[in-house]
Amino acid sequence: MSTINITPFTDVLLVLLIIFIILASVTKEPKLPDAYNREKVQPSQIVVIIDAKSNIQIGSNQVPVPDLKAAFATIQQQTDNKFRSVIIKADPAAHYGVILQVMDAAKQANLNDFGLANHTIGTPEGQS
Repeated sequence: MSTINITPFTDVLLVLLIIFIILASVTKEPKLPDAYNREKVQPSQIVVIIDAKSNIQIGSNQVPVPDLKAAFATIQQQTDNKFRSVIIKADPAAHYGVILQVMDAAKQANLNDFGLANHTIGTPEGQS
């Protein structure tokens, strides 16, 4: 026999390829790991809270995504451009794109320093 028969090998590879394609479409996105601070976040004048449904709250005001830039600009005008930092506290289930939109709107209002708040070990879940 002078040639190698690769038909069975090709069949096995195609079956494995189909199995991997099916498994890739069924698997879920991995859960992001929990992050914990060793120290509490320092108080800031501008705090943005993003909940699990990606609702945005700046201070005590609910703000829709299209109005973010105007909300940050209003804060800057009211404080005579005194602040340069924003602390963002986002729920792990919030959409990552919404967080990026918040950061982009803040940058457009000359708020260039960002802090990401998370749960501090040893404190109740509602506090950070």
